Amino acid sequence: VQLQASGGGWVHAGESLRLSCTASFSGFSNSDMAWYRQAPENQRELLATVTKDGATEYRGSVKGRFTISRDNDRNTVYLQMSSLKPEDTSIYYCKDGQVFRGGTFLPRDNYWGQGTQVTVSS
Repeated sequence: VQLQASGGGWVHAGESLRLSCTASFSGFSNSDMAWYRQAPENQRELLATVTKDGATEYRGSVKGRFTISRDNDRNTVYLQMSSLKPEDTSIYYCKDGQVFRGGTFLPRDNYWGQGTQVTVSS
């Protein structure tokens, strides 16, 4: 399994970015997917999930600003981020796994890929 995240960069507060993550495993269309982020010295934080059927959920401060979506034909999951804030600065990762009722996401394994860096300046 490989998860290749891309699309990060440096932006000003209030601007937008669209992250992509392409998966290299054949069961992508049957897998729930999620976006996480991890800032230095912080724990990895779950941001958004999308089930294999396209149902989405969001956590905390990204609600209303971030949108998760997927394209099963391209084995790709996206994270559209708008109204970015300096506190969104982090490394962003996508992950395959399973969504449970209540919004819990269980990663399939401990492989995370390299992630993509997002830096938001004030």
